[in-house]
Amino acid sequence: MSRPGTTCRTTAAVVRTGLRAGVVVVPLVALAAVRRLARALSAVIPAKAETQSRLCSGASARHAAALRYPFAVIPAKAGVQWRRYLMPTPAHEGDWVPAFAGMTAWGGWAGVASLWLVAILITATPGIAMAATQQATHQAAPQDGAGARVVIGSKNFTEAVILGEIGAGLAREQGLDVEHKRQLGGTRILWRALENGQVDAYAEYTGTLAEELLQMPGADNAALREALARRGLAMTPPLGFDNTYALGMREARAKELGIATLSDLRAHPALKLGLSNEFMQRADGWPGLRDAYRLPQKPDGLDHDLAYRALESGAIDATDLYGTDAEIPYYGLRVLADDRHYFPSYEAVYLYRADLAQRAPAWVDALRGMAGRIDAATMQRLNARVKLDHAREADVAADWLGVAAPDASGRAARIWQRTGEHLALVAISLGLALLLALPLGIFAARRPRLGQVVLSVTGLLQTLPSLAVFVFMIPLFGIGAKPAIAALFLYSLLPVVRNTHAGLTGIALELRETAAAIGLPPRTRLRRIELPLALRTILAGIKTAAVINVGTATLGALIGAGGYGQPILAGIRLDDIGLILEGAVPAAVLALVVQGMFEVVERMLTPRGLRIAARI
Repeated sequence: MSRPGTTCRTTAAVVRTGLRAGVVVVPLVALAAVRRLARALSAVIPAKAETQSRLCSGASARHAAALRYPFAVIPAKAGVQWRRYLMPTPAHEGDWVPAFAGMTAWGGWAGVASLWLVAILITATPGIAMAATQQATHQAAPQDGAGARVVIGSKNFTEAVILGEIGAGLAREQGLDVEHKRQLGGTRILWRALENGQVDAYAEYTGTLAEELLQMPGADNAALREALARRGLAMTPPLGFDNTYALGMREARAKELGIATLSDLRAHPALKLGLSNEFMQRADGWPGLRDAYRLPQKPDGLDHDLAYRALESGAIDATDLYGTDAEIPYYGLRVLADDRHYFPSYEAVYLYRADLAQRAPAWVDALRGMAGRIDAATMQRLNARVKLDHAREADVAADWLGVAAPDASGRAARIWQRTGEHLALVAISLGLALLLALPLGIFAARRPRLGQVVLSVTGLLQTLPSLAVFVFMIPLFGIGAKPAIAALFLYSLLPVVRNTHAGLTGIALELRETAAAIGLPPRTRLRRIELPLALRTILAGIKTAAVINVGTATLGALIGAGGYGQPILAGIRLDDIGLILEGAVPAAVLALVVQGMFEVVERMLTPRGLRIAARI
């Protein structure tokens, strides 16, 4: 008799194989179906066009107007001015009929619906299959430890990720199913996620808690615990080290200028300061430091990990440091003394939700048992193994805990997983955007004055900084894929709205006047004439939106949405070009693939008459 675990793994392997095959087969089958439909339409068009050509030679306009294809009323002798819209029939090469005559068999609302379905098919099928693969693997995996599922988060710097991995390792030791949401941007993002219950715990610092989050300057740990309890949160005792803020300079430069304390900076107003973006905005960061020391410098903001490279190259003279940063001894930096004792104590702790004591009491006990176990030297050594020796955070944490590290995924497996996450973000946001953008584009074309308002509003959304839009969505949707999809939805609107508007308003005036002259109602003209003629322009807008979304979706990693941004952020943090390329190259390839597939579909969906008209 086979073991249950073996059976589950075999089932998971079979499911994965089938779904991965579906990633390739389903799009190909769908595209083949679209191609067959396009060919069938092309076969129908000439036969109907020939009939109309004969009718147009002798029938009255009234009879021709009764045909399914209203523009057949244009006679074969219409003249040169019409020939750019016309095509010869195969049977009567000298007779000219409207090139878009058969377009109406495909066009109208059915064509718009098909556009939406094809766009989603192109972008969604691989993502859905990959997500299903991951879900099937999770469900089929043997449940050796039937514990509750818990989530731990970490900020976007190395020490926070290591502490997150230590917390995750403690959870695994208790038999819990733990997920580590890594490098989730700044402090506020994780704080909101903890309050909303999207993460159960994360590593924080008492100074940040008092000065920035709870707005209780100078509060002691007992006061902080009381304030947290009122919010349904709790905090462990300090882990054993104080990771205070500081400012640092290259030793040679500091010695040259005679700078040893923060007060000494006041005598050097021309110094170039490059500070991390979060430090620039925090209440306990640059604003308070500048006022406390009356510093005249005007610093520039940059990523904390990039600041060390800028400091080494001489591009900046000073930057903010964390007291346990591995780069301090590595680059030989002088830490400037805080002679006015401005910075508070930043003792490392774990924050967690109070209800975790009922859901996972053993894990809470393990987190609290970390009290006093990590001193500053130990934390700096752990940071150095990751930042300087390029070890995995999970391996470093497991070595320190004395437990086995979780299995590392290969590069191909990681890219496969990130591709599924990335495609899901792009597909869902694009599909939702099409439901709104196409009607808005039609409205803008039909109501010119109000249409300018629609175009202006969608254009304004496009000018908003991408990262700001992603963060704006967090209060509404929390962290993860939902806020990323909402932000990408907004960025998808303009290309589709503008191209729909341009396609409809770009139809030649004489064609619209002819349709109106034969008595076609506005709705019929839109369905049977205008939308089909604007099809290529609309599809070009959808293609543009899809390609833009592929690139912009990389920012989703900052708010826990995954995708190709995850390795890019990790590569920047660790100064690892390989990791950066692991996200950047697939993102670029995916953008090219999406663009190419849309171009193929555009050709398939364009009736043969319009393709011939475009070439003559």
